[in-house]
Amino acid sequence: MSSLRNCVPRPAHKERSQPQARKKFGLLEKHKDYVVRAKAYHKKQDTLKVLRQKAAFKNPDEFNFKMINSGTPGGYHRPKDEVNKYSAEELMIMKTQDIGYVFQKWQSEKNKIDKLTSSLQCTEGQSSRRHVYYAEDREEARELESESRSRSDISARGTPKDIQKKMDRSYRDLEARKSRANNLEKLYADMSMQKELQKKGRKRKLREDEILNPNGKPVYKWRADRKR
Repeated sequence: MSSLRNCVPRPAHKERSQPQARKKFGLLEKHKDYVVRAKAYHKKQDTLKVLRQKAAFKNPDEFNFKMINSGTPGGYHRPKDEVNKYSAEELMIMKTQDIGYVFQKWQSEKNKIDKLTSSLQCTEGQSSRRHVYYAEDREEARELESESRSRSDISARGTPKDIQKKMDRSYRDLEARKSRANNLEKLYADMSMQKELQKKGRKRKLREDEILNPNGKPVYKWRADRKR
């Protein structure tokens, strides 16, 4: 009998939905949603209770250095900026490491650009090596020129669509890498200039009329020191 009772179809009990008149309040809260909300509420209340107890039993004569080395700007507790945290030698070493990393990434981008450019040239059928043909007379030169044009036309017409899409994607990648390499080169030049300015020695910034080829970038001149 139990097997027959299980064969009888039973109605599917669905969860109650939000009434039409209360649709503006969103989804109807179920019991499991209430449990999550109640636990979060009681957890916050317990935390506030502990903080109130700590504030009530706090020693007014208590002191620690965080009281004077931190503040609450804008209502957020933040430590004050540490001035002179690193020495000049440590800052110079950190600057050198940063310059080395930027130089390494710049060289890596240049190598990738060269590799991608050579692969695109091979894909298009334009080898980086140029073949020179010598003709005996003008007629033979015209024949060689017509043959080279016909080969280029055939190669241009015979490129499949999927390969053309990959080539277009590679060209976009190449342009993006060139732009990234230029930005890294400028960043490397600026960081190198900042590193040189941190070194010892008297220097001054040249005026625009003192620069032979002004390009908008600052130019500095160091005073010549006598070497022993």
